[in-house]
Amino acid sequence: MDLFIDIIGWIGAVLYLAAYGLVSAKKVEGDSWTYQGLNFLAGLLLTVNTVYLRAYPSAGLNIVWMLIAIFTLGRKTQKSNA
Repeated sequence: MDLFIDIIGWIGAVLYLAAYGLVSAKKVEGDSWTYQGLNFLAGLLLTVNTVYLRAYPSAGLNIVWMLIAIFTLGRKTQKSNA
């Protein structure tokens, strides 16, 4: 189980870095579905990892990161439906 949780954490970390790299290289916009989707998924995976490891401050940070992604995508969806 520990190995599985570690793998989940590493995948989450890679996704965060990929999202940041894409925005920094101007391949995607900061409010794009790609960027926010990667951030949400990375946050979810890292939340699982950090809760399992009882690293609650990091878990809290990742939960807020996911909420920001949800808020941004919700706002984007509302604008496109208006």
